[in-house]
Amino acid sequence: MEDCSEEERDVAYRESVTCKIFLGFTSNLVSSGVRDTIRYLVQHRMVDVVVTTAGGIEEDLIKCLAPTYKGDFSLPGAVLRSKGLNRIGNLLVPNDNYCKFENWIIPIFDQMYEEQIKEKVLWTPSKVIARLAKEINDETSYLYWAYKNRIPVFCPGLTDGSLGDMLYFHSFKKGDPDNPDLNPGLIIDIVGDIRAMNSEAVHAGSRKTGMIILGGGLPKHHVCNANMMRNGADFAVYINTAQEFDGSDSGARPDEAVSWGKIRGGAKTVKVHCDATIAFPILVAETFAAKRKELSQIRCQV
Repeated sequence: MEDCSEEERDVAYRESVTCKIFLGFTSNLVSSGVRDTIRYLVQHRMVDVVVTTAGGIEEDLIKCLAPTYKGDFSLPGAVLRSKGLNRIGNLLVPNDNYCKFENWIIPIFDQMYEEQIKEKVLWTPSKVIARLAKEINDETSYLYWAYKNRIPVFCPGLTDGSLGDMLYFHSFKKGDPDNPDLNPGLIIDIVGDIRAMNSEAVHAGSRKTGMIILGGGLPKHHVCNANMMRNGADFAVYINTAQEFDGSDSGARPDEAVSWGKIRGGAKTVKVHCDATIAFPILVAETFAAKRKELSQIRCQV
């Protein structure tokens, strides 16, 4: 390709280069059955960096504490509200699930606050996520496997969800509401994470970088923007149903990211216009999972 160096044009060199894979997804995919597919990839170290929204964190943890139920898209909101049920598409989450989540997470925040005060620990969103993943200690959780395999999980919008509610409640418990500047309670540093996230791309070294992005919004932009710091990703797969006509980043095709330097001009890219809950499990089954099965058979033969 035009932007390849002489070294990169060498076939032997190209075959020796691996790819660092960034996986981004919106929270609805964790609420749905795609959570298991994500867990599979993280458990078997098939991705290197994960980016999601607050719901993509809390839904994974809450599902370890209590079940989500199948409902219907047409169930009336007022009736559900009166019965203490929250609707996510055609899924139902009882209020009690969030009560269990609060009972579980607040003592952990207490411990983290003590470490902040006594041990001068500086918490970032990714460090908070890793701590919660360690504490949940559940193999059905993709966050647990990310923690165990040391795969960073970034969430720049950590407060945009139930997690934010819990941090809000906790700030009244440990902070001083009358003097928040003197004692704000638990502090989470977002600047530390933008350094860490961008460094994942900048310090990829001789490796290529690839982006698999399910849905749009914050995870899509965060992954793409980090790769701009290295003059663009080498591979990109978008799966979403958003259209580009409203000018949103969610609907933007890969070629728009090329204009920003988020994807290289000679990169291999594709946008799949499809429901990710349908397309992504099939994609993983026919690529990552098939490759792992093939390698397992080779090992058995040896």
